[in-house]
Amino acid sequence: MIQTYIVKTAAGLESVLANELKDLGAAGIRELKRAVAFDGDTRMMYRANYELRTALRVLIPIHSFSAYNERDLYEGVREVDWSKYMTVKGTLAIDSIAHGDVFRHSHYVGLLTKDAIVDQFRDRTQRRPDVNIAAPTLRVNVHVQGTRVELAIDASGESLHRRNYRRDTVEAPLSEVLAAGMILLSGWHGQEPFVDPMCGSGTLAIEAAMMATGMPPQHKREGFGFFRWPDFDKKLWAEVKGEADDKIKQSLDIQIIASDIEGRARNSTTLNLLTAELEKVVHVEKMAFEKALPPGDVPGTLITNPPYDERLKVEDISAFYKGIGDRFKKCWPGWNAWLISSNRDALKHVGLRPSRRITLFNGALECSFQKFEMYEGKKFDGKLVEGVEEADKVDEGL
Repeated sequence: MIQTYIVKTAAGLESVLANELKDLGAAGIRELKRAVAFDGDTRMMYRANYELRTALRVLIPIHSFSAYNERDLYEGVREVDWSKYMTVKGTLAIDSIAHGDVFRHSHYVGLLTKDAIVDQFRDRTQRRPDVNIAAPTLRVNVHVQGTRVELAIDASGESLHRRNYRRDTVEAPLSEVLAAGMILLSGWHGQEPFVDPMCGSGTLAIEAAMMATGMPPQHKREGFGFFRWPDFDKKLWAEVKGEADDKIKQSLDIQIIASDIEGRARNSTTLNLLTAELEKVVHVEKMAFEKALPPGDVPGTLITNPPYDERLKVEDISAFYKGIGDRFKKCWPGWNAWLISSNRDALKHVGLRPSRRITLFNGALECSFQKFEMYEGKKFDGKLVEGVEEADKVDEGL
């Protein structure tokens, strides 16, 4: 049966997620705010959960109505026959978001929704389902915007940003979904070298390796929310998973390198790669960015998440970013280099003109994701200026 699904994502990644869904073969794709809607069957829903790299949750809308007060909200939730989605022996969790002047407290909206559901079961069976926040039989999503209430059930369960390969972290790690989105936005498709010279716990390199090998992002996950539903089709799920897993490559013809000045970061990245079963795909080094060099003669893509001077402090953040730009110019000709940072003043000290700027969010921090094209010589007024030193002179004269 074809129905509508809503896939949640991070702000700024809507178009990336829409392209992922297009590649899966989904129909009726519509970009929303921090989400993308699509039409599909159960197979496509299973694939979306298992194969989408920039998805946070897959939701199935089941009911919408208007509510002008608490009673309207309670009765509107009770209009749904909840026995279709769980039994009284199951467990329940509510995720709620409320915006507007009518309902101002998300937690209270969640409590009203929970009460309406359990009261329906109690009226029918003289029993009520229990609440289980961690691993419920049914997770319900309620979204209130003004007087409009949207109810959906969560097919994913635990957030899809959790790939289950992260066993150790250093400070300020990137979300797996953000890392995957950054790589997809860069246009890198696993056909050329990839380097992260400030790798932290290795998230960018691991996500790149998963893409290059064709490993599904949820390859290490043991279960999804839909596993607990009455209509879970085990045979169909096995087909979906098997078809995706059969495409995994065991080796690559390109190099993926993760390096960091901190030994702790190298160890964290190595452990996470072992958990992801990608230790033979990514080369890990303990090395300062100032000493890192491109691997081989084939240009590739460099993406990194340097300190912002927010959670990780740098003594002279302007000089640090200037050093990044100087190193790009001198040692990475032909490469596409991408930086993400919430420190826009520091980014100005890179000293290079970005060819793209994309606004993304690293947690609550609004960041600029910037691309720097390191030509063999730099472009100036449409012409290529030969040699790094000459290019620097042109820049200084701008």
